Amino acid sequence: MYSTGSESLLKQAREIQDEELQKFYGRISKLLNSNRDHGNETIDCLQRLNLIVSATKYAKTLPPDLKKKLQMLLLSKAHPEQMQALFSSILRKSLPLSIQDLFTELEQDVKSSSYVAAVVLSQAAGKDDVTPVCQQMLKCMEARQTDGQICRHTLPILTKLISYSPEILTEDQVNLVSRKLVDWLRYASIQQGATMSSGGFFSGPRTRQPVPVTEVDGAVAGDFFTVLCVGRSFGEDQWMNMYAFSMIRKWLLTYDTEGTSGGDSDDRSEVDSSVVSMVSATSSSSRLLPPKERLREKAFEYCHRLIEQSDRKAIKRTDTELQKACIVEAVTIMDIICKEDPSYVYRAFPSVKALYGRISGELAYARALIPIAQFYLNHSEMAAVDSEVVVRQLFSRFPSELFNEPALAYELVQFCRANKAVLEDRVPLYRQSFPNLFKFLAWNSPALISDYVELLPSLMSPDTAVEILHSLLDLPCLAATLDLQQRSATYQAFERVLWDHGSKIASALEAFRQPSYRGLFLYILRPESGSGDTIDRLNMLHEVLSEMAASPRVVQCAQVVPVLLHVFFNKVAEFADQKLTNQLTQVLLERSSLLYNIKQFKIELFRVFSTHIRALCKLHPSLIVDQSRELLDFAGSTANIYSREELYTNVVWLIGEYLSVAHDPRCSVELITSFFESLEAVLFEISQVRQSASPPSYPPHVLTTLMTTLARLASRSQDLIPRLSLSLSKLCTFARSKPVLACYSEEDAEEIITRAHELTNLLKLPSVAQFVLAPPALGESARWHRDTNTSLPRAMRTITELLHKQSNFLPG
Repeated sequence: MYSTGSESLLKQAREIQDEELQKFYGRISKLLNSNRDHGNETIDCLQRLNLIVSATKYAKTLPPDLKKKLQMLLLSKAHPEQMQALFSSILRKSLPLSIQDLFTELEQDVKSSSYVAAVVLSQAAGKDDVTPVCQQMLKCMEARQTDGQICRHTLPILTKLISYSPEILTEDQVNLVSRKLVDWLRYASIQQGATMSSGGFFSGPRTRQPVPVTEVDGAVAGDFFTVLCVGRSFGEDQWMNMYAFSMIRKWLLTYDTEGTSGGDSDDRSEVDSSVVSMVSATSSSSRLLPPKERLREKAFEYCHRLIEQSDRKAIKRTDTELQKACIVEAVTIMDIICKEDPSYVYRAFPSVKALYGRISGELAYARALIPIAQFYLNHSEMAAVDSEVVVRQLFSRFPSELFNEPALAYELVQFCRANKAVLEDRVPLYRQSFPNLFKFLAWNSPALISDYVELLPSLMSPDTAVEILHSLLDLPCLAATLDLQQRSATYQAFERVLWDHGSKIASALEAFRQPSYRGLFLYILRPESGSGDTIDRLNMLHEVLSEMAASPRVVQCAQVVPVLLHVFFNKVAEFADQKLTNQLTQVLLERSSLLYNIKQFKIELFRVFSTHIRALCKLHPSLIVDQSRELLDFAGSTANIYSREELYTNVVWLIGEYLSVAHDPRCSVELITSFFESLEAVLFEISQVRQSASPPSYPPHVLTTLMTTLARLASRSQDLIPRLSLSLSKLCTFARSKPVLACYSEEDAEEIITRAHELTNLLKLPSVAQFVLAPPALGESARWHRDTNTSLPRAMRTITELLHKQSNFLPG
């Protein structure tokens, strides 16, 4: 989030009026056209213009004279880099320029190439627009420049160019860059860069004698220069060594893969490949290799040295962090090389294995273990090494102890996404570790929701589906518990920690520390599945965590649960059998009364439950019979209408839709009668209203759904029709009573009465009622529901008119 001052500046930049903006353009033009040196006033105005053009997603149209002046100044060598960076930034965020104009004087000042290239890349429409920039970058790289920093600017721009269009380089140009990268990686000086020093009173400035670079532990570097070498100053070749290492991964991924290399390398046989690999085994013979092969060899040697250097104990903390970053990059590059040439696997595995043994026990190196695990997954079979130990370390300890590290969470989730197919097939621990992986989601919900939408299906199986469903429903509880865990580790047990909500939150923290609640929290924080689908004392857990329901982290976590539930049920539909469908339906009914008390959270979940309980019944209609006891208990309670109106209405509708012999031959008259009596009792309770009493404000659609379901059940067991007719007549009286009319609008009361009359008249013709209320399979086609002339309301209205107008044709 921005600070208050930053928000104010952004608001001013977004709301600036056109008249004021034109005046500001004129002011900047005058400042830039003045012959005097551009001072602080000019820089301040350029910074404000940069903010204005960046504040909205819509590009600004600069006046032609101002745009031309900025382009001219961008190509000028008379301005410091700060101003050139401002010129470039403003032009990048303005409306499309004439890109060709930027190349007219480019060769006169190659130092501006990087800033010009940034503008061109931001507005290029195709390969032709960036080709001149690419040619200029290659010229800068190939030529000897008087200013040593020129080449330093080319590599970042070249990296962007190949990202924009990998085909922009020809095979010869790829070989040229590969040879340059080899030289920069392997042959940088091991002497520190020259620095000027005062010679004292009797002499002028003199150049110090060359001093060798050192390792991070202070020892003199005994091998070639790398990014982990330390010195007071660096020469240009050493800077290029660092720049080359920073782009080598991108280069290898783009131009060292099969299909982007030359035709000769594509057609090599396995024998030729083995010969090349044998030649590359010694650095003295590497000059015989083609440029790409030689770059691969030197990059491998460079990464191997970095891994060796990472074993040294750094003197400075910043160097320790640099070691961690270099481990990540080095192992990743070695993995790429081994995928392109498997012969490197046998050379790489000893050092990677030793590295893992050295850092696996240290939480500080958690992020460095991710590329190591990737290396093991990719090459363990070839090296006959078990990768499960490394993956277990990744999935067990780190999510439990480092759930609050956003960078680790992002990288580990990306690792799972990239390897989900392999993890599903080869690593059983992957699916068992979903409780741990959910900790990242609970703590970083907004940032990771899109990743977990893709990742969740890979974690699911028939064995874990029920437990995953419970875990998703308990995700806000997990977020609250992780918050308590972190607070408990931060503060001493005797401290009363008062958060934003006062002493109530402190009581939740105290409960977290009490042994009587330990079992609840240990289950929520379990690292692996298999300890049970859920726990018996969820109400107690919700009560303990009730004060944290308004915590921003908990609320954000609750907002992602409905999205993930949709993903969950869509995946379940692909493999759920009858048994699993019954289990999931039972969970939905049970958990509808056992949800963390966040109001909007519960409303959203009832909507999701309603949608997917219908889908489960459609998938396996016989679950109505299998779960008859649970459905009877749920539908027979009027309390569920108050608290779970939408879910209750859908369950009642499902009973009327699928409780039929057509869907399950086990559907007996006794079962239909038991459902009928249960729903009849609910309808009777609703309709018993005294004149002095205030009737419950049930929504009209709940009553009409109850009536319709009862009519459908009665049409399947015609002995029930007289009882239903009596109930419907009482309901009409109920809808006309004064207390009801005081609660319902005239339209709502009329809707109830009309539906009661329609059903009463329809039931006078049992055979017709059975057809209308329970249409045959043909009637369930898409047209039956789309065509208003054949829809159920239309059929019921037609039957009603026939019964009223032509009653003399009815049988006696």
